[in-house]
Amino acid sequence: MIESVIRWSVNNRILVLLSAIMLSIAGVWAVKNTPVDAIPDLSDVQVIVKVNYPGQSPQVVEDQVTFPLTSALMSVPGAQTVRGYSFFGDAYVYIIFDDDTDMYWARSRVLEYLSQASSQLPEGVTPQLGPDATGVGWVYIYALENDASQPNALDAGELRALQDWFLKFELQSVEGVSEVASVGGMVKQYQVIVDPEKLRAYNIQPSMIEIALKRGNRASGASVIEMAEAEYMVSAQSYIQGIDDILALPTGVIKDGVSITINDVAQVVESPLMRRGIAELNGNGETVGGIIVMRYGENAKSTIDAVKAKLDSLKASLPEGVNIVPVYDRSTLIDKSVDTLTNKLVEELLVVGLVCAIFLFHIRSSMVALISLPIGILAAFIVMKLQGLNANIMSLGGIAIAIGAMVDGAIVVVENLHKHIHQHAVSSSQGASASQRDSASQVGPGSAQSQTSLPASAPTSAKLSAAKRWELVIKSTTEVGPALFFALLIITVSFIPVFALEAQEGRLFAPLAFTKTYAMAAAAALAITLVPVLAGYFVRGKIRSEAQNPVNRALERVYQPLLTRLLNYPLLTLAGAFCLLLSMYWPLSQLGSEFMPELDEGDLMYMPTTYPGISVGKARELLQQTDKLIATLPEVETVFGKIGRADTATDPAPLTMIETFIQLKPKAQWRAGMTTEKLKEELNALVQFPGLTNAWVMPIKTRIDMLATGIKTPVGIKIAGPDLAGIEAIGKDIEILLKDLPNTASVYAERVVGGRYVYIDIDRQLAARYGMTIDDVHSIVGSAVGGKVVTQSVEGRERFPIAMRFLQHYRDTPESLASMPFVTPSGVHITLGDVATVRIDDGPAGIKSENARLNGWVYIDISSDSATGIDLGGYVDSAKRHLSQNLDLPTGYSITWAGQFAYLERAKAKLSVVIPLTLAIICLLLYLAFKRLRDVALILATLPLALVGSVWLLYLLNFNLSVAVGVGFIALAGVAVEIGVIMLVYLNQYVSEALTKHATENGNIKKDELVKKAIVHAASARLRPVMMTSLSIIVGLLPVLYATGTGSEVMQRIAAPMVGGMASALVLTLLVLPSAFYLIVSRKK
Repeated sequence: MIESVIRWSVNNRILVLLSAIMLSIAGVWAVKNTPVDAIPDLSDVQVIVKVNYPGQSPQVVEDQVTFPLTSALMSVPGAQTVRGYSFFGDAYVYIIFDDDTDMYWARSRVLEYLSQASSQLPEGVTPQLGPDATGVGWVYIYALENDASQPNALDAGELRALQDWFLKFELQSVEGVSEVASVGGMVKQYQVIVDPEKLRAYNIQPSMIEIALKRGNRASGASVIEMAEAEYMVSAQSYIQGIDDILALPTGVIKDGVSITINDVAQVVESPLMRRGIAELNGNGETVGGIIVMRYGENAKSTIDAVKAKLDSLKASLPEGVNIVPVYDRSTLIDKSVDTLTNKLVEELLVVGLVCAIFLFHIRSSMVALISLPIGILAAFIVMKLQGLNANIMSLGGIAIAIGAMVDGAIVVVENLHKHIHQHAVSSSQGASASQRDSASQVGPGSAQSQTSLPASAPTSAKLSAAKRWELVIKSTTEVGPALFFALLIITVSFIPVFALEAQEGRLFAPLAFTKTYAMAAAAALAITLVPVLAGYFVRGKIRSEAQNPVNRALERVYQPLLTRLLNYPLLTLAGAFCLLLSMYWPLSQLGSEFMPELDEGDLMYMPTTYPGISVGKARELLQQTDKLIATLPEVETVFGKIGRADTATDPAPLTMIETFIQLKPKAQWRAGMTTEKLKEELNALVQFPGLTNAWVMPIKTRIDMLATGIKTPVGIKIAGPDLAGIEAIGKDIEILLKDLPNTASVYAERVVGGRYVYIDIDRQLAARYGMTIDDVHSIVGSAVGGKVVTQSVEGRERFPIAMRFLQHYRDTPESLASMPFVTPSGVHITLGDVATVRIDDGPAGIKSENARLNGWVYIDISSDSATGIDLGGYVDSAKRHLSQNLDLPTGYSITWAGQFAYLERAKAKLSVVIPLTLAIICLLLYLAFKRLRDVALILATLPLALVGSVWLLYLLNFNLSVAVGVGFIALAGVAVEIGVIMLVYLNQYVSEALTKHATENGNIKKDELVKKAIVHAASARLRPVMMTSLSIIVGLLPVLYATGTGSEVMQRIAAPMVGGMASALVLTLLVLPSAFYLIVSRKK
């Protein structure tokens, strides 16, 4: 079938060329329209439920909202983990699903279960779904910079109103935007500050003020009336639109014939709503920010570009002195990472062309590879576009590591065609007698025996007729076509372990595996369609033989004597190979392990944890001080700090968590010798505050890890148990135990009961004595003390909350709370102390739970005392042993390791099953090809030698073992098996022919010498294509291996095993494999 395809392609070459042009045009269109992002979306399929319960403490939120929801949502089909967060006034529930779950199916299932769970929630509390976004949804953040020198400069409340009621609505309409979250500033509210003494004087209950506010803020319609043949709609308007409207509201109480209004018992002021999030810019003071949350599955680059364009169009509408400052822009990372790999792809193409030109000694022949390679890459982009894959560093990396194997098809076809043309030219010049033609056909076309019988000075420029040239093209291509297809199958199957990876590591490497497979498939298709056509057009003129090529001649002059000598001592050769194999044990034992190398995203995030129970005022002060210090470094462009949470369900941050986005200048503007690691060290030494635990991380990866596992550091421990106090005690013990463990940079256990509470304990009997129910007391506490939001004003398109509470001096201490006066429903004048006891005690500042079990988390940051980097796996192993020996867990408590370590363990477990299965499939394919177990065992037994160069290069480059390195090993194994298989095919063919010749001629030459000579000739015939393929991979990947741009960290770990491994694979293929083959054949005699 393959021979038929080749013949059809050559006979219909114009159609093939037109098809290639159309494929190229479609590929260019696909490149321009393929979604672009920096890295694949690694986040889990998750649905977020957010519930507002204003004024309630974390313990109340946990008991009445979070626990009922988490326990109910654990039954959602496909849910893996249900994680709950209870904060002051807010509850967040994260439902994390299986990988193969559709996002919108999961959202619909969660809605179904929410409808059942809503009946268990307090009255007026309504759960709502968060945006349809993932962990990498934060693609763009901006801040509003206000020029305070302007005469009409906006204050924090006006800036927030500008963001909430103008910019937010405008940006929400941009395609691809799921949500625009506001952070910082002050939300304006009207506060009705009631004087309880005046309430007592007029005998007014606090609830009556609340009712007056609700009933006094409404509008209604009253049908229509007809006047003068026209219809008029009737509308009664009494919206509250300002302070005067509130003061004029009647309370419904008449005293001495005079109606009592709000103005008689309270004052109304504009004040900020209670804040749980603060934003700060460059250490200059508070600001307001906006976070663009991208919708699931959208194109990050086009979404950011559309947001930027929209913001540019809105600048003219901003008040004077207000500027929009971008403080985080992922498009910069996208452009840098894609540009890095695109440039490396171009360099790799040029290097491959140069290698082909040097070995073939024919510039036009190298054009076959240079033309077919880009077309194969464009074909891969077409399939990527159809499948919906993003163009990112991983998908482009798949193409980068495939180029060496892709060019192998063109190399084999062109190299074989060279041999046929040279043979035809020599035969023509010598008269081409019938006996010589018969002898040449018996030895086999392109064989080394035929070649070595030709004089090196034989002319190779004899003109071919067009018909003869295309005949030679068909003949040479059909000889190698089936072998190329088989080699592609081996390389494709070798990538099964990568497809089998799941969760975060699967999402990271799936684009690479897909694009490599698509590129290899395209290369195979082109090798039997377009490459023969291009070879027919470009491989013409003066074709030099291998003997005439000085590069090949020098290689053969070194290789043939060396191989001949090694064949005389095959056991010694194999012993040397075994010693070489053993030599990799030491560097392998020195390599650390990690899940993935840290991707340098170009920006940094500062994520320290503050001491628990911090006030808003102190948090604001701390945020400004840290930002001001960070901004002093010359490498820093902007510093945007956020403490607490933004108004989005995707940000479950407590007030103790700082997230500072540090935008760095281009590296060309950095100080000489400054690196990202040195910058982190300098920042860590600069920012030192008591009670502040520093963590310098990458923005995207950290947010993904936080939403997936909740842990923001590389390693974390989750403590689960029935009681928060017990969880905190265990966390403190772990903190002490791990603090002095080697490679522990910092360890911090959350103080889960570190909050401060004023408890009001209601005495039921005393309340009953005054004719009050428990609900009456709670209502008074909620409104008089808590500042409960009663209604909202309607001011055009803007809405502002209206809250009521008592004067401050009645609620600022426990003693004043106890003496706070009010009127009971029965008209009795009492104080709060008459029905309740007020006390101060500790309690949770925030509560976390996982699968309905209370949790406390320990954050561990790891350093390294060696040049090998962070050994994640080794650290966790030593920490586990240390804790198992020294930590006593009470009954009912458990600890679970989380963070990157969990991903590493899962990947190891999966690969330990899939890799042996893949090897079994490869063994089956090898057996189907050779029909001999001997040859299969020979390939597999010598394959580990290809890993020697990989391990040593990893050691010399100070790389850790990781999933990326594993992918490089897998890619290497496929190519090493492929060139080994073709070498073994040559060896079998030549030795078989030599033995047949010996049996028929019964000559005087010893069989052993004949076998050795045949092996040398077979290996020499494969020398040039092996060297071309190997050097194409090695030299082609050097630009990737030594790249320094964004995204290079991951690609270096994939390229290193291939570069080092191909060097040792050369030794395996050219020296060890022939020696082992000779040893087996000689033993059979």
